[in-house]
Amino acid sequence: MARICEITGKSSMKGNSVSHSNRKTKRLFNPNLQTKTFYLPEEDREITLRVSAAGLRTINKKGISACVKEAREKGYLAK
Repeated sequence: MARICEITGKSSMKGNSVSHSNRKTKRLFNPNLQTKTFYLPEEDREITLRVSAAGLRTINKKGISACVKEAREKGYLAK
């Protein structure tokens, strides 16, 4: 599976590791993804999402229903 948050759409970024001698080598910055199960009262079912830490904070702020609706509109979440 791709390392993409299903709520915010965050994905891996490319960058450089910079050593003490200032040599640069390519590396990846991956999002902090967690697999979590949430209960959707409107659909009366549970869904499992791969969400970033920032996505969890968004869910705590807005609520799971609003976040899932918004993610479906933006195309981050199927169904």
